[in-house]
Amino acid sequence: MSAASAGSAGAGSASAAGAGTPSAGPLADVVVVDLSRALAGPHATMMLGDLGARVIKVETPKGGDDTRGWGPPFVGEDGDVSTYFLSTNRNKQSVALDLKDAGDRDVLLALVDRADVLVENFRTGVLERLGLGIAELQQRNPRLVVLSITGFGHDGPEGGRAGYDQIAQGEAGLMSLTGSGPDDPQRVGVPIADMLAGMYGAYGVVAALHERDRTGIGTVVRTSLLAAVVGVHTFQGTRWTVAGEVGKAQGNHHPSISPYGLFHCRDGVVQIAVGSEGLWLRLCSAFDIDPATEGMATNPQRVGNREAVIALVEEKFATWDAEDLLARLAEAGVPAGKVRSIDDVYRWEQTASQGLLVDVDHATLGTVTIPGPPLRFFDGAGTEVTKSDHAAPPLLDEHGDVVRAWASEPGSDPA
Repeated sequence: MSAASAGSAGAGSASAAGAGTPSAGPLADVVVVDLSRALAGPHATMMLGDLGARVIKVETPKGGDDTRGWGPPFVGEDGDVSTYFLSTNRNKQSVALDLKDAGDRDVLLALVDRADVLVENFRTGVLERLGLGIAELQQRNPRLVVLSITGFGHDGPEGGRAGYDQIAQGEAGLMSLTGSGPDDPQRVGVPIADMLAGMYGAYGVVAALHERDRTGIGTVVRTSLLAAVVGVHTFQGTRWTVAGEVGKAQGNHHPSISPYGLFHCRDGVVQIAVGSEGLWLRLCSAFDIDPATEGMATNPQRVGNREAVIALVEEKFATWDAEDLLARLAEAGVPAGKVRSIDDVYRWEQTASQGLLVDVDHATLGTVTIPGPPLRFFDGAGTEVTKSDHAAPPLLDEHGDVVRAWASEPGSDPA
């Protein structure tokens, strides 16, 4: 998949990773030059790094990535390491380059010559003004795959408009669907527009690399925060485009399935997902509910009488403690679960069993535990072959000497 395997422009080698770069994985032969900052682009490149790509994070010498200053919380002896930055920059090398400096521009261009992928999320036109337009970069390295992420798209009546996650959540309709009711729009509790744009971007890069294996030519992949959120509207999108209904926030209960949501019991809450008539019958049998109760015999009827269904189910749950109730639901075969706090999630044995926690050696913090990648890989015999060595998010310019040496010596293989 890599340019190295083709022996032409862009001949990088991620196997010569150097300090701070993973040594194995499905993308171990791919070199990524990451010009992005903040969140969507860095999340995309972290995903590629998790898969083994050598990711070279190019940062401004004055402060580096924006997220290095996002906090609190900050940690470390000097209180200068942002946990926000740690969340989205594992498995990368950092080099500080001033793109307005001729010498540093030459370093960047040397990296571009050896890269398979370049990722950027500048506002439209910024790279061109720096003399680093995508057309010029691909002319230097025709095999280069470019991922470009914007807030609202590269063209159209508002193309090039700056975008931040919460603004995009609002503009793309997500906040109108989230909250206790139509008059209570809420943002999702994580920067979901950024995360989704990064995920779609990484997905597009892998597809473009596969296409390059056939054509020998790199392509430009474009996405945006707007596109990413609209891309996950799912049934709320077709609810409007086909049925003409406008979805609105309605709290913790599903707009098209009932009962499906959060229900109170004696000492707390549980969530249930009665996604079929068979499950409705199981719930009714387990809690002495007449499945033919007027207005509740079918899912459309239950959706139309949602408040009555919620009241009935909570009446049946009112004498149960949450743990006993979850056990009873499991026994009945009704999908159910807790509402866990973040600390509880990371203490949960199931979380650890899925490789979602990794220990890394940070240059100043020592060994720290951070969230791990969400993908695992297995061979045909069922043996896990997931890459297990992960690098801590780097200090600013931590790998500057290694990266500069590698860029200046084609064919070099730094330790």
